Amino acid sequence: MTKQWIGIDVSKKRLDIYIRPIGEAFSCDNTPTEIAQLVERLKTKNPTLVVLEATGRLHIEAATAIANAGIAIAVLNPRQIRDFARAAGRLAKTDAIDAKILAHFAEVMQPSVRPLPSEQTQKLNDLVTRRHQVVEMLTAEKNRLQGMSGVVREDIEANIDWLEKRLSHLEQQLQELIEQAPVLQEQDNLLQSVPGVGPVVASTLLAELPELGHLSHKQISALVGVAPLNRDSGQKRGQRRTWGGRSAIRAALYMAAVVGMRFNPVIKRFYERLKKVGKPAKVVLTACMHKLLIILNAMMKHKTSWQPN
Repeated sequence: MTKQWIGIDVSKKRLDIYIRPIGEAFSCDNTPTEIAQLVERLKTKNPTLVVLEATGRLHIEAATAIANAGIAIAVLNPRQIRDFARAAGRLAKTDAIDAKILAHFAEVMQPSVRPLPSEQTQKLNDLVTRRHQVVEMLTAEKNRLQGMSGVVREDIEANIDWLEKRLSHLEQQLQELIEQAPVLQEQDNLLQSVPGVGPVVASTLLAELPELGHLSHKQISALVGVAPLNRDSGQKRGQRRTWGGRSAIRAALYMAAVVGMRFNPVIKRFYERLKKVGKPAKVVLTACMHKLLIILNAMMKHKTSWQPN
């Protein structure tokens, strides 16, 4: 049978589907009932791969249903698809065109299939995201407090007090969710055994980086965006720079590396060695984040706790 590649463009109310190479195109509502019908229709096609973009939470229900049906599916970064579309000369953008481009991407690039986050991991991700939002609001309110007086100051202080209570409640919910899930509890214990990795960093890694421990050190570094990338052309040797990746994970690794440079013996020695040879401060810090990520990836892969030697 001819291999079939399927692209699905996801919006709030609708799914646009394109099947390559037969050129079949159709759409359905983004509802549980029509998603179930879509899955049954896809089963009859026996597709080699289904590809769709990560669109916040809009894609989760469809992706989960397709994966549960035993159909190979890959959820991709939208930037990859737009870059591919530009390279292919497809500048126009509609939902139907996007579905066609996704199917073309699936056939040409054949992205690897990775397991979707479990229900517990998704809940954890929601709580971590909400905690980050509350922290941002709390920071903004504290900044507004400067120079205020009277009724306005009292109002801001009351809001800060409420946000601090919400933050404490969210952190308690995070801890309870991890304790109720044996797999998450084991992973959390492994991560927090590393000096510099606390509850916030550990929960962020578990929620935002489910690939930790399942990829090689080069793959995980590129995925997060802490691997220096070459910029060479002919005889020119450009400066290596990090680029792309997951900003939430880099922010968590930054906090862990800053603490680790003081209290983690391995990271501290690495930091002092790089400083001694004259590396710039930003380069040293990024290198420490990179090294810490590699250590955490190896620990999760082999299920071993922190070993300073």
